[in-house]
Amino acid sequence: MPATDGIAHGAAPGATYRERLNVPLRWWVQATMFLATLWLALVVALPGWFAWSASGILLAAVYGLFAWMGAVEVAVHDGVLHAGKAQIPVAVLGAAEALDKEATRRVHGVEADVRAFLLTRPYISRSVKVTLEDPRDPTPYWLISSRHPRQLAAALGGNPGGLMDGGPTGTVP
Repeated sequence: MPATDGIAHGAAPGATYRERLNVPLRWWVQATMFLATLWLALVVALPGWFAWSASGILLAAVYGLFAWMGAVEVAVHDGVLHAGKAQIPVAVLGAAEALDKEATRRVHGVEADVRAFLLTRPYISRSVKVTLEDPRDPTPYWLISSRHPRQLAAALGGNPGGLMDGGPTGTVP
């Protein structure tokens, strides 16, 4: 997609944005119910100490995985885009394009570039695609999951009215 389809680059120096990519509540509830069911099956079939130990280990592993996945943060402040542990100055970024569910699926799948930087989560269906304009960096774009792609794109470009209307480009309406 052409760079003009997104928001023009050049975020305002004071632009800020912060979002934590938390695991949705339904995942926690479903995991709890599944682990309780598994515990019940184990406690009936195996010695109690083994059922409780195995269940405790699985509970800690699953909840630890969810906490780790949800601890990732996307932020724009002081002229720097932070995506998890990665960071890049906004000055070397091109257009920021807010993508809807279908466009995110395409860019993450069949239209993906193996050189791209991805910070995506399976439970967040929308994203922002940010092109890079640094000739020394072989990364063509960053694809970042976001529950609020318009606000993130606006923080990167400073022009929330510049989003496309959801036409064939797949940008968020």
